[in-house]
Amino acid sequence: MFNYRIMAIIKREIREKLLSRTFIILTILFPIIMFGGIGIQYILHQDEAVEKVVIVTENAPLTNSFQKELLTSDVMKSGKLSLLFYTMNRQELKSYLEKKKKDLLEGQITGVVYIPFSSMKDKRIEYYSKTPTNHALSNKLEGPINNVLIDSYFSNKAISSEELDFARKSLNFSGFKVSKEQNVKEEGYGNLILSYIFSFLLYISLLVTGQMMLQSVIEEKSSRIVEVILSSVSPKELMTGKIIGTALTAVIQMAIWLSPIILIVSTTLIALPPELAFTITLVHIGYLLINFTLGLIIYLSLFGMMGSIFDNTQDAQAGIWPLMMLILIPFFIAMSMMENPNSPIANIAALLPFSSIMVMPIKMTLVEVPIWQLILCIVVNLLTILLVFPIAGRIYRVGILITGKKPKWSEVIKWLQYKY
Repeated sequence: MFNYRIMAIIKREIREKLLSRTFIILTILFPIIMFGGIGIQYILHQDEAVEKVVIVTENAPLTNSFQKELLTSDVMKSGKLSLLFYTMNRQELKSYLEKKKKDLLEGQITGVVYIPFSSMKDKRIEYYSKTPTNHALSNKLEGPINNVLIDSYFSNKAISSEELDFARKSLNFSGFKVSKEQNVKEEGYGNLILSYIFSFLLYISLLVTGQMMLQSVIEEKSSRIVEVILSSVSPKELMTGKIIGTALTAVIQMAIWLSPIILIVSTTLIALPPELAFTITLVHIGYLLINFTLGLIIYLSLFGMMGSIFDNTQDAQAGIWPLMMLILIPFFIAMSMMENPNSPIANIAALLPFSSIMVMPIKMTLVEVPIWQLILCIVVNLLTILLVFPIAGRIYRVGILITGKKPKWSEVIKWLQYKY
């Protein structure tokens, strides 16, 4: 299958893409942008404005209890929360809200928390604000408010302070991983964080590499350079060389992105905190790169095929939406696996063509996957290549030489009748 002409095209593609400004900038900047985005989000969180919240209850003793609990709680240590306490009945609250409506709309008051007597039984409190779905604020206030409600509920019951402290505590789940090769040990957040990183890296690489392949084919077709190239090589050799060359470039880029993880896995010089430690090995990384390479060949065949059909990028972008869905759907499935790695949809998607390139590495990071599933995933991708590559090649062979008009899909289907 391989000859010196295909090898020459592979070298040309690797040389052009590895030395291109886009490749260098994306390889260096994407990790900086990804982790920098997290840092910027943290900085913005630290620099957020002070939230002014009014706490209203229906009797003075309860107001004093909330004031004592909230002002001494951890939520006040950040200095980003200002609390005011009042005692009002519901009618007085209604008048207060009318009076402070302008302040609420202008943001001078973030919101008003109303804790009625009924909350002592059903724990239902009311929040009045311009943005009532402020989950960050509710998470801050939920714990201290719940503590006061528990204290008030058990105040007239024969219960010790130790029992009351136990009732006020929230659950703290600790996960312990059970595997065949290792003893049972506590699982931190490292694998979960790693699964997010793998998801975004695979998604971005597929998206960018596919677009590069599409753009490259369109440029060669529209500038008639392909006619000169085809005087020396066949369309099959040209397409094969471009796909393999582009795929190898993307694998090199992925390996560079994964190099910090590879360094951590392969050496004991870098030790992560126990809660951030992950359990993957170099075998996992190697499998990810192999599976990624096979999946890339499938996608690049389709992107190259679509590039040969159209003469310009605008028409191509409108025609490749099915390919974009084949990338987006596995990405969303992979993200949903963070909550339930063993969901039926995830188990099926991990073994299907097009989706396994992204879903299987994430599943492998979160749970222990049987070897037969890993092998089956590779076999499925190989069979998909054998199916997709000839179809894409037939369309590429005809479409790459047709210019001047946008072909109909019925015409494209007829191209499949030509022998490849």
